[in-house]
Amino acid sequence: MTTALPAHSTRRSPGFHLQLVGGGPVGVPADGTGGGRVGYLVFLPADVDPVALMESHGVRPEIRPPGPGTRPAAQPEPAPRPEPVPSDDAIRVDQDRRLIEVDGRELDLTYLEFTLLAHLVTHPHTVHTREALISGVWGYGHVGDGRTVDVHVARLRRKLGPAYRDRISTVRRVGYRYAPDRR
Repeated sequence: MTTALPAHSTRRSPGFHLQLVGGGPVGVPADGTGGGRVGYLVFLPADVDPVALMESHGVRPEIRPPGPGTRPAAQPEPAPRPEPVPSDDAIRVDQDRRLIEVDGRELDLTYLEFTLLAHLVTHPHTVHTREALISGVWGYGHVGDGRTVDVHVARLRRKLGPAYRDRISTVRRVGYRYAPDRR
């Protein structure tokens, strides 16, 4: 359940106050029992005391300063270096420079066109549903009717030219497949 909390001050404050609520380890509740922990990130004007605000609404805040034995947050591991893209006889993807060459000619692609074609080329012979492409390439859940993918594939086919457009094949009522050896 979500409850909107009224602001104590109507004057706008230039800064915001951010405070961690519940400083225990991730996934371990404060009372030591099993189960996960749910946390909320709330932005408040700098002049609003979050403890007083929470207590006024019957919420018991769990605010603890870091103790002497507290470890710093673990640094995320660096993203694994993508494996070299399998060489196609004519279409070459350079992830580091974000460019795709067809027969030695660099394609002029938008950000999403590059990402979509690179994804298809790196996963040859795999049938990709429109929903999976929306999620994997665009980075969000299903929005609309999948026509966005269709439009981008049509643009890619135009840019690949007549000699290579058939390498992206349509799997009716499902999605698309990239086949490097199609001619």
